Amino acid sequence: MKKAILATKVGMTQIFNEDGVLVPVTVLQAGPCVVTQVKTVENDGYEAVQVGFVDKKERIVNKDKAGKKEVIHRHGVPKALKGHFEKAGVSCKRYVREFKFENSSEYAPAQEIKADIFTAGDKVDATAISKGKGFQGAIKRHGQHRGPMAHGSKFHRHQGSNGACSSPSRVFKGKGMPGHMGCVKVTVQNLEVVRVDADKNLLLVKGAVPGPKKALVTIKETTRMDA
Repeated sequence: MKKAILATKVGMTQIFNEDGVLVPVTVLQAGPCVVTQVKTVENDGYEAVQVGFVDKKERIVNKDKAGKKEVIHRHGVPKALKGHFEKAGVSCKRYVREFKFENSSEYAPAQEIKADIFTAGDKVDATAISKGKGFQGAIKRHGQHRGPMAHGSKFHRHQGSNGACSSPSRVFKGKGMPGHMGCVKVTVQNLEVVRVDADKNLLLVKGAVPGPKKALVTIKETTRMDA
């Protein structure tokens, strides 16, 4: 892998290409990311580039008059992680990820990675946490068929037979059942970068990208052999 970046999902829209064909695209706020650490074989056993994305407040702890600790910015960056960012010479970041670049040695701490590393026509893989759907039935969760909707059927949106009572007297593992749907890591491969706005750090990717709006999306050059 030679290039990758962290982004947030802005939403979907549509544009017209040079031939006047309408193309549905997902708008991604890609970067700027900063290098927070460069890992080497000598120190860490492998080569990788650690990057940070989106500024985050520090965790500040003050004491009141009674001497008790009062925590401000409870969800801020802790002191240990703050020192890690200070060592790299960058501000505190909300998201930290690692990329195993083939040219990891060419990067340096505090170096910026922007959307212009990609160009129109590049093929990428997008990874994000999918939208959470809550508790759903077998029809929506697994695409199972419903039963007759007549009044006397008494079987409409049930998941169907679960298992014979005599043999095997149990439900097989993997049976499609109602349950929690969504909120899992999803990767969509071989998406095309339609347009790159280097000034605003925007990537326009053809088609849909996993996750809701404002979700963290990891964009990497595709690993598909047929790309």
